[in-house]
Amino acid sequence: MMRYRNWIWVAVWAAILFLPGTARSRTVRVDSAAQLQTLELQPGDTVVFRNGDWFDQQLLCKGEGTEERPVVFRAEVAGKVALKGNSTLRIDGRWLVVEGLRFCDGFAAKGHVADFSKDSEHCRLTQTSIVDFSPPDKKVSNNWISLNGRHNRVDHCYLAGKTNTGPTLVVWLSDTPNYHRIDHNYFGERPPLGENGGETIRIGTSTWSLYDSHTVVEHNYFERCNGELEIISNKSCHNIFRYNTFWECRGTLTLRHGNFARVYGNFFLGNNLPNTGGIRIIGEDHLVYHNYLQDLTGRGPASAICLVNAVPDAPLNSYWQVKRAQVVGNTIVNCAWSLEIGTGVDSNRPLAPENCLLANNLVQAAQTRIAILAGPVNLTLLGNLVSAPDAEIPAVEGVERTGTCLQQSDDGLWRPAPGSPVIGAFKGDFPFLSEDLDGQPRSYPKDVGADQLSTGVVKNKPLTPASVGPRWMQNR
Repeated sequence: MMRYRNWIWVAVWAAILFLPGTARSRTVRVDSAAQLQTLELQPGDTVVFRNGDWFDQQLLCKGEGTEERPVVFRAEVAGKVALKGNSTLRIDGRWLVVEGLRFCDGFAAKGHVADFSKDSEHCRLTQTSIVDFSPPDKKVSNNWISLNGRHNRVDHCYLAGKTNTGPTLVVWLSDTPNYHRIDHNYFGERPPLGENGGETIRIGTSTWSLYDSHTVVEHNYFERCNGELEIISNKSCHNIFRYNTFWECRGTLTLRHGNFARVYGNFFLGNNLPNTGGIRIIGEDHLVYHNYLQDLTGRGPASAICLVNAVPDAPLNSYWQVKRAQVVGNTIVNCAWSLEIGTGVDSNRPLAPENCLLANNLVQAAQTRIAILAGPVNLTLLGNLVSAPDAEIPAVEGVERTGTCLQQSDDGLWRPAPGSPVIGAFKGDFPFLSEDLDGQPRSYPKDVGADQLSTGVVKNKPLTPASVGPRWMQNR
């Protein structure tokens, strides 16, 4: 009888082990791309890349995991697997995680360094670096990271030193939204390319610009990303750019094509270096609010914030008219050209921004320029305050001169001082302004600018290189 009961328990446990989702995971160690391709992986499996220098390896990380049991591909020790020479990575499957790799001392001969396939879903590249991995000829075009598929993520990576044509990271569009997330990455120095194609991030192309992407770019640090005027080039619809820090970048976050972007909670810190810029607006129905822009020297298309003039009957790759943009509650400090409406107006670009609103923006500087060019159509100006005794500003209702509004705080940012004229001076009701630049609640009466005077917990602040990137590079 006892023996019979023992056999019953053996059968029960065997059944449990072979139920879906209960199979034991395994760990497999490999030391080459060829060995990796021989594996048949199951949900929950882990592939460990052995430490060392891997030369001319085309890694294919392929598998089918689940949300609870992803397939993981990781370095034996993060940062100790150095992919050199003509090495590349391809991620192809569902619920895959690739982490801890280092690309150095080489370049991808063609295509991409790291590529998410068109069939990839819920895949993630994390804790990985690509540094100085460019071909000698800067006219040879490639992308360091290409995001295809849907619901994929690139986070806590370190990308610096790209010198050749092609975006550092590019999102490719299809006829269905992709819902990617790009977060907590360090985008390091990129020298001027001297032509188009030097973007740090591009989301879409002009051909696909009227399709929805729903990509979120958040909590990234951009340092001296000087490849071209467009640090980030938005070329699709319904994307979000929030809580990023741009440090000494000679360019702008450019809404180049596409509509319905949200740009909020970002810090643009130029430190008075030449051609440092802010936010350039093209297209329809964009919301730009609660951004902080300081010490930017850019002019015209590299102004702190500008709305661009457009081409009539514009093809997809040209300048589409700005319509219904709302620029609300931004703080602009010590910038050469703070606001410009109608940037680029000439005989080829006569279409001025239409039905746009600029409200409750705060400008403080010894001298700066605010310009309204080309007669914008149905422009609404409301509650904008300028504290700049020598500012060149238009004499229009909705843009008012005021006394000193801000004082420098311990974190280096300029914030409302007690008794400042910005306190409680906010006009209008904008429901999307629920939190200020710091992530503190926006209570009534609201203050003009990005910062609500508050004792609440600060949830958002300027990032530093130590705030982002791989853990194994924190002591860099």
